[in-house]
Amino acid sequence: MRRRRSDDRVDLTGRSAIVTGGGSGIGAALAAALVRAGAHVVVTDIDGEAARGVADALTADARGPGRARSARLDVTDAGAVAALVHDVVAEHGGLDLMFANAGITWGGDTELLTLEQWDAIVDVNIRGVVHCVHAAYPGMVGRGSGSLVLTASMGGLCPAGLITSYAMTKHAVVGLGLSLRAEAAGHGVGVTVVCPAAVDTAILDKGELGGFDGRHYYLDGQGVRTPLDPDELARSVLRGVAANRALVVEPARARATWRLQRLSPALMDRMLTRYVGATRRRRTGAPAGA
Repeated sequence: MRRRRSDDRVDLTGRSAIVTGGGSGIGAALAAALVRAGAHVVVTDIDGEAARGVADALTADARGPGRARSARLDVTDAGAVAALVHDVVAEHGGLDLMFANAGITWGGDTELLTLEQWDAIVDVNIRGVVHCVHAAYPGMVGRGSGSLVLTASMGGLCPAGLITSYAMTKHAVVGLGLSLRAEAAGHGVGVTVVCPAAVDTAILDKGELGGFDGRHYYLDGQGVRTPLDPDELARSVLRGVAANRALVVEPARARATWRLQRLSPALMDRMLTRYVGATRRRRTGAPAGA
């Protein structure tokens, strides 16, 4: 990828890209940033109408020199992911950028999770990413170029009680990305893992169990007043991919938290335990000292 030094914007003119989970949130912001950078983007989502709406809006608004089209895609269907990659390769001669971004979350006490919910989050957040890598990576190796971009979370770098199943899956994504990166470098392929703190998307209010207040948990627990703007994150991600950075951790406060976790995991454990207790007391209305 090329970067124009004059304005620090990434130039992806003519590059091909797939974004999973692109019907809303971070995925939609990534698709918009890619189109502005000149890429030809396939916006995918299990909600085909949402993906189509994002792609149509990008086309109608002419937000950049790139192009956008949509496709319904269930990332848990390995065959469907492989078929889409095959189509993009046939159309463009190769796939330059695979954004494995689709994900779901559950928030609340872990004992409330059903086995079906465990299976669902593993299927989407881990197997879905594996399916993207399995479909896209061999072709990139063969061409000696390309980038895999895996959306994880700060929950993949630090422990996160009450979103334990989500943190587990995002730790797996971080491990996959950082490990594969060491292999991919010798083939000319980049791997970048995206680890944001709370982002202003609908996921803040989804997956709630037993009265869990996701918005309060994510914002107060990270000590931020407002969540990160998804468009700002998308711009940072493209800069990180252009520089072949291993991790994109945003915002600055998230990087500070990550450093604290590495320097003093015992302190972070105590802080998290206290915060989980406070969150439970807030939910039940118990006195602060209970």
